[in-house]
Amino acid sequence: MRPAQVIIGSLICAFCLLISPLSAQEDRPGRSIGKVSTLGNLILMELDDGALGQANLFDLAGRTLRFVPQHSRYSVQLSPLEWDSNFGPELSGSDVTLHNLGFPFSGKTWNSFRIGTTGWISFGESQSQDDEGNNNRGVSVGRFDALSQAAGELFDSAPAICAFFKPRMSGNRYAKELADRVVVTWDLTEPFGSIQDFTWSKTTNRFQAVLKRDGEIDLSYQQIAAKDAIVGLYPTISGKERSLATVSAESHPELPDHLDVRNLKISTIDETVVQTTFETRGPVLKPGDSGLQHIAYQVSFAPQSAKGPGPADEDVTWTVVGFKRQGKDSNYFVFGPGVSKKIEVHGNTITIRGILPTSLRSADHISVSAQVITRRNPEKIVEQMPHQAIQLSVLKNPEVHFSALQPKDGPFSLLYESFHYLALPSPQDLSCTVIKALGDHFDFLAYYSDFRIDNQEAGTPSDGPRGGNVTGIGDRQGDLAGYCTQGRFQWGYVQPVYAGSNQMQEQPPDDAPVGDGHVITFYKHQLSESTPDRKMLPYNYAMSQLGHEMGHRWGVSVSAKVKGEDIVLGPVHWTRGLHAPVAFPYQRPTEASAMGGSVWQDNHDGTFTQLDDDYYVPATGYSYLDLYLMGLISPSEVPDFFILRNLVPAGKDGNGHPIFKSDRTKIAVGDVIAAEGPRLPDVDHSQRAFNTGMVLIVEHGKQPSQELIDHVNGIRQQWVKYWSIATGHRAAMTVGTQ
Repeated sequence: MRPAQVIIGSLICAFCLLISPLSAQEDRPGRSIGKVSTLGNLILMELDDGALGQANLFDLAGRTLRFVPQHSRYSVQLSPLEWDSNFGPELSGSDVTLHNLGFPFSGKTWNSFRIGTTGWISFGESQSQDDEGNNNRGVSVGRFDALSQAAGELFDSAPAICAFFKPRMSGNRYAKELADRVVVTWDLTEPFGSIQDFTWSKTTNRFQAVLKRDGEIDLSYQQIAAKDAIVGLYPTISGKERSLATVSAESHPELPDHLDVRNLKISTIDETVVQTTFETRGPVLKPGDSGLQHIAYQVSFAPQSAKGPGPADEDVTWTVVGFKRQGKDSNYFVFGPGVSKKIEVHGNTITIRGILPTSLRSADHISVSAQVITRRNPEKIVEQMPHQAIQLSVLKNPEVHFSALQPKDGPFSLLYESFHYLALPSPQDLSCTVIKALGDHFDFLAYYSDFRIDNQEAGTPSDGPRGGNVTGIGDRQGDLAGYCTQGRFQWGYVQPVYAGSNQMQEQPPDDAPVGDGHVITFYKHQLSESTPDRKMLPYNYAMSQLGHEMGHRWGVSVSAKVKGEDIVLGPVHWTRGLHAPVAFPYQRPTEASAMGGSVWQDNHDGTFTQLDDDYYVPATGYSYLDLYLMGLISPSEVPDFFILRNLVPAGKDGNGHPIFKSDRTKIAVGDVIAAEGPRLPDVDHSQRAFNTGMVLIVEHGKQPSQELIDHVNGIRQQWVKYWSIATGHRAAMTVGTQ
């Protein structure tokens, strides 16, 4: 479901798959969110008014924000730009130690702090965990987190100042210490050149933070190209706790102690954060317990009206999931809008806390309910706690609009503004909008737009119900009704790809900088040599994205049983050590699968040379194992392959290919069948003709630009060619409206 570029993203994806059946929002069936028509071979979707909310783009360029301390709170002043052009020395790392002054912040005076290349200053040690379960050093969000939601989740990380926090930024940082202040300056660029980027060249983002001896903080923005970021102050929330309610449930002696929740306690901290504590009959399972992977604790909040809880799509659900990743101990992870990643487990309690979204903070009363779910097949709600109304008028709103603040506003113990693009759509809503209008005629759906959405990457994850009822591939058919399909629709993009992004361009610009081996410009000369017009194949990035994401419909969830051992070959992309050469190369003689893995040369001395890596740029075809799982070749056509484990770098060969020492394990397709069962329908009865719906999405009242139409038509034509080549002409692809 995720590009092979960042493994952390893959782990997030796996967690999302784990909890999706548990989430009230994910359980909501898809609905139509726009009007659909056709435009030749393409589909046009005009969104309903407000379907993706409102963008809030950065509006502080050329201004200075001053935060004035008032005891433990801050008032805010906005003024014309104040700028120190003498930056001081450039930093070689993130750590800064002060010698002449201390800076008071978050109840302490600091003589050291860290400065991140993504626009933050962090004090002390992190109090939260990342998606790997590791402690962060600084400020971070998940790879696919929307900034509109992530801004409210940062309160439980280390005390921090977000001067202009935007993930994936890079560049130079400077710091100088004076007698009464410290001046920190960033000169950063947005990411550029790659398949996930919005620009081919560097951009300029120059901003400054001044930390004064008396605790005042100035944030100044001289030149800003980016339009989305998080700006704000995040002192540690440690104020007075105030109880709001206790929701009690009947005893269930038939349940294990850790599943029998007796009370759900709701409270606020510093009148800003909502805290919820599950109190069970006996001790909860501790991290490392193997039983953790089968349970989830869930609390839901909904606006309360006279008639009861509000509509399901207004609910906010926080879910604590026990999960065990390969090679890691089991642990608790928490998901949901506004919830901190920090989880406290003590005795018979599990405590989580977060900042509720604006839609709930503005309600006088909300309804709270909770449940406990076991993940053993089938999923089962074993504890259901009743709805109870609580009053939220005591809550203060930490989310502000800095350009609109008045002197009377505040003071604030915590305050931030999230600058962001339009909200992410629901993939179920997108598929339902198309299928309800045009019918259930699509195996795949790909979405493209003239507007950007609240995502730091230009590409898109993918998901779907895996229609077609294929077995033996490590995954089963999912919720057809949620995607409004009777069984035809299989897989699609999660969100639209922006017309101005790199991956929507036919060719990189002539002046685009040459990047590393994960950037298409690195291969420009090599790929142009194989075509008559001396140009690389068009829409290379788009083919990488389509080939990879749609390939997830069948891969890569299988294991192999070798001499009694179950060997996981993924779990989300083929592991780097898997020998996965492409059966029908798309554009180079030697290619590794679009789904990951590598092409390995056995040097017969205990070392192996990696001839092609596990990244999906430039666009590549599918391995023999992929084609078997797709139902396009028989088991007898899959040559034996191998997996390398315990990779240890051992230099490079004369062509710059990395060499590794490793342990080699031979695998045959029969080992996969032994673990997963045979692929059904088999090669003689499998689907061979596929149809992709390519959808142009426009905002309400707008028409698609000619640029968007031209690019998607170009992608459409190349996708048909790619599919034919990559499947060895054993399957056909159409792109149509029926």
